Amino acid sequence: MCWKCGKNLDVLAPVSRTEVCGVCGADVRVCKNCVYYAPGAQYDCRETVDGLVADKERSNFCEAFSLNPSAGIKTNAPGKSAFDKAKKARSAFDALFS
Repeated sequence: MCWKCGKNLDVLAPVSRTEVCGVCGADVRVCKNCVYYAPGAQYDCRETVDGLVADKERSNFCEAFSLNPSAGIKTNAPGKSAFDKAKKARSAFDALFS
């Protein structure tokens, strides 16, 4: 899925650096579309990478890139918001001590 518009991507692996979303025109080979993208981790990546990719929304040459099939899923969908996730995690934590 496209990180920007959430539409399904019709691309084949390996993803070319010049590949763009057919709906919104956003670059596909970007950090936000990668399975290893993890905001808050070192360089916002779960892989060991050599350096920072400053713009997470622009095409790059990262060798660790792997297309995330669920990128672009809206986090404000019912049951998927950050608040709902935090609430669920808190409930699970509290249940440990009940």
